[in-house]
Amino acid sequence: MDILNPTPRRVVIVTEGGLHIWGIVNAIAAHFGPPMVILEQPESKWAILKRRARRQGWISVAGQIGTMVIIRTSKVLSVRRLAGLAAEAGFDATPPQKVVDVPSANSPEFIAALQKAEPEVVLLAGCRLLKRETLAAMPCPVLNYHAGITPKYRGMNGGYWALATGDSENFGTTVHMVDAGVDTGEVLHQARGKPSKGDTIATYALTQAAFSRDVCVRAIDDVLTGKPATVQPDMPSKQWYHPTLWRYLWTGLTHRVW
Repeated sequence: MDILNPTPRRVVIVTEGGLHIWGIVNAIAAHFGPPMVILEQPESKWAILKRRARRQGWISVAGQIGTMVIIRTSKVLSVRRLAGLAAEAGFDATPPQKVVDVPSANSPEFIAALQKAEPEVVLLAGCRLLKRETLAAMPCPVLNYHAGITPKYRGMNGGYWALATGDSENFGTTVHMVDAGVDTGEVLHQARGKPSKGDTIATYALTQAAFSRDVCVRAIDDVLTGKPATVQPDMPSKQWYHPTLWRYLWTGLTHRVW
């Protein structure tokens, strides 16, 4: 495929955005032409936390809020890490000039935009879980970029949890087919790498995206050429969330994983 003069393909990326996602979007654009980017509004943090509390209890959720505050206040680290990646790996996180705004990836506006675009493939990259009725309305194969090795690190902060549990060889990402579960679809490609000195829970996603651009492109190309092949990783399955503040601090102090 000619990267300098790509033949445009009807690729749609659904996301809430972010520096790490824009790097992947630009890599995909270099191979297939500019994709249509559908930008959904982030789900209410309160709604997310209430849902977690029903499963885990409010004490655990209160601890997770503390870590979420740390991540949010560490954005300056992401800016520095991005500058390093741009120099080291040519990681271009320039936001797309044109996006289609929708309130939610499960909204009628989203379905209407998707049907109008007539995509050949859809890549979810940092958006909310699609409802069954939304999946049923999708007109083409749907993939998901997940910042973790599935099924072992489904859910949130897959890179952090691999390091925090002493499983650094599984610091990586997955592109998988989408089903109704949380990162439970059949795996197409996985990429593994290493965090850089100074990386933290606030910057792991950038590092992971930088070494995962190729597998995103390969997975999309597999679908477009009609040759998607799935693999079955031999590992346990578990869904993870944000670490509680006390676990995050303990892990950082004892294992130097921040």
